[in-house]
Amino acid sequence: LMGVTVLAQAPAAPPQQTDYSQVQIKVTRLSGDFHTLEGSGGMIGVLPGPDGVFMVDSQYAPLTEKIVAAIKTISDKPIRYMVNTHLHPDHTGGNENLGKMGVSLLSRPQLRSRLAGGARPSPPAALATLTYDEKTTIHMNGEEVQLIPVRNAHTDGDTMIYFVKANVIMTGDFFRSIQYPYPDRNNGGSFKGLVEGLTAVVNLAGPATKIVPGHGPVVTKAEVAAHRDTAVALAAKVEALVKQGKTADEIATAKLTNEFDAKIQQPGTTGERFVRALVAEYSAK
Repeated sequence: LMGVTVLAQAPAAPPQQTDYSQVQIKVTRLSGDFHTLEGSGGMIGVLPGPDGVFMVDSQYAPLTEKIVAAIKTISDKPIRYMVNTHLHPDHTGGNENLGKMGVSLLSRPQLRSRLAGGARPSPPAALATLTYDEKTTIHMNGEEVQLIPVRNAHTDGDTMIYFVKANVIMTGDFFRSIQYPYPDRNNGGSFKGLVEGLTAVVNLAGPATKIVPGHGPVVTKAEVAAHRDTAVALAAKVEALVKQGKTADEIATAKLTNEFDAKIQQPGTTGERFVRALVAEYSAK
């Protein structure tokens, strides 16, 4: 990705020419033994313990050494498993490095296929050795870790991860607490699936559950429900204009997001991107 001009359509793309040497990894103990790691790109989850380390997502390849060093500050055990929430490079870029370190990689088969294919296929070390397409439970470090497929939401290979004892849900990018949602239609995402995924989080979470988005601050189920309801209200406006025969450009410039922007920390391009994805989805029907 280095040196490539990043278009507004690129999901969760890094700023051009990110200087990874300047990125600091912030470690936060969130609940029980569960920690989050923030660097550049998507949120990482880490569950340390006597059985080894369980990890969620890998960020960008140049950050692997810093991420591993950060994990060593909370555990002297090896990283045993790493699961990907979805395929975008700010969540999977470090996969190859971890795979070569002997970490077992897990993902949905759709995610594995997309990483393995395309114009620039990922090397075998970056691909999951274990795939699952139904709810799968890993028992580790006294914790019950549930890998729950979320179908055709942000992409067609999304997973949310529920740490039952810690009472934490990680969503990957089908929920970002700072941006409008984005169905990445090029990678099998859909607005319908996004709404179903957000509803699944709301239904699974209790009042005290900590919900860790792909990007942005940790929230509760109330914020996820509000985020979903905002998206549904905006989608209804877009659908009505599509039915009236308006073009994508007309709908995108109709300032439909204005009344919702105050609820979103980074509205800007993510609002228009969401509107254009909705237009594409409703026009395809």
